Amino acid sequence: MTTNLHGPLARYAARLHGSVGDRHHVASPLGAWLLLALGGSTGPDRDADGLADALGTDPATAARTAAALLDAPHPLVPAATAVWHRPDADTDALAAWRATLPRATQTGPLPDQAGLDAWARRHSAGLLDRFPLTRSSRVVLALASAVATRISWADPFDLAPATALGPDSPWAGRLTRVLRTPGYGHRAWIAATPEAGDVAVHAAAAGPGAGTAGAGAGAGLLVVSVAAAPGVAPADVLAAAYRIATDADADEPAGRRSLFDLPLGATPLWTLREETVRTHARDGRQERHTAALPCWSARDEHDLAGPGLGFPALARVLAPLVGGTEVEARQAVVARYSRYGFEAAAVTAAFAAVSLPPEGVARTAELRFGHPYAVVAVATDRRGGGVGPWHGVPVFSGWVAEPDDVAEGELADPPVA
Repeated sequence: MTTNLHGPLARYAARLHGSVGDRHHVASPLGAWLLLALGGSTGPDRDADGLADALGTDPATAARTAAALLDAPHPLVPAATAVWHRPDADTDALAAWRATLPRATQTGPLPDQAGLDAWARRHSAGLLDRFPLTRSSRVVLALASAVATRISWADPFDLAPATALGPDSPWAGRLTRVLRTPGYGHRAWIAATPEAGDVAVHAAAAGPGAGTAGAGAGAGLLVVSVAAAPGVAPADVLAAAYRIATDADADEPAGRRSLFDLPLGATPLWTLREETVRTHARDGRQERHTAALPCWSARDEHDLAGPGLGFPALARVLAPLVGGTEVEARQAVVARYSRYGFEAAAVTAAFAAVSLPPEGVARTAELRFGHPYAVVAVATDRRGGGVGPWHGVPVFSGWVAEPDDVAEGELADPPVA
């Protein structure tokens, strides 16, 4: 089956990121959503418990969608779920529900804290050391999800002085070096969006064989950065980023602006200049884009018990299975975006010389990610010549407000293969 998770995940991401606010952070709305979706087949009255509102779809559809993702794992985005119970709290209703869970979901007796921490380390590619919740004697049921990725870029970034972020950037004076797109391999463009107006977009792709598992043909990962004009609300920039990330691997992404429709000159987001060049462009008008953006990293824990995030509703759904319960829910997440790659993990718990061409005109836009911006990592899945269940699924997203300088270990150019 094909899976369209864009709408439900974009809606859930708006709630989760909105609960955190506009501080620097990273999260995995997918990780929290998967956990909620496990409750989607618990009984005929599940819609009345409010779970559908958080999931953005009916719980039975969410449960089938989660099973499609977990039972057809993406090679660059390992995902795992688990449901554990205390043996003395087992019931017939609980056993019946466990039988409906995705085949890939681990079930069994509730581990001790060391076992929970080991599960978190194993399924976060070692990026997280501990489970986000602490077990107590009161815990009778534990649900957990983990999503992780560790990729190298197909083409590493070049380096540039921090002044490449532009004179308006509050970060240009704080940093020494930033990342610049190489001569090939990365994609950048300007897009028109209904939420945030014209935005600067950059997309970097994982290289062949990247990740923690053997890459499947047609399956990839793009990390998409989206910057809007200063003053645009972070929620609107994140909404635009989710919209753009959905088809960021398309030959012509939705909303892409022609540089010949934009005025020449400088803005806080880009400088657009025109020059005479030799070009093969059919109409003699060539468009080129470069981008400068900072390294960044983030480590967070999010309390998921707030309104609209679905976990109080999940508690009501699970209550009949274990005789009544309260639910704690937290997500631990870490991410790092650097010259050579991207890594992130979240554990969520409830508990390319020819003859001289003719002369033409080229415009080049230098895009600047020089103030807080949104990032969405989206899976691509074209295995087998079709569209797989992971295609277009946003995996991690964040609001970059505290950039990092380029690490000393990444200043040297990589060895020539």
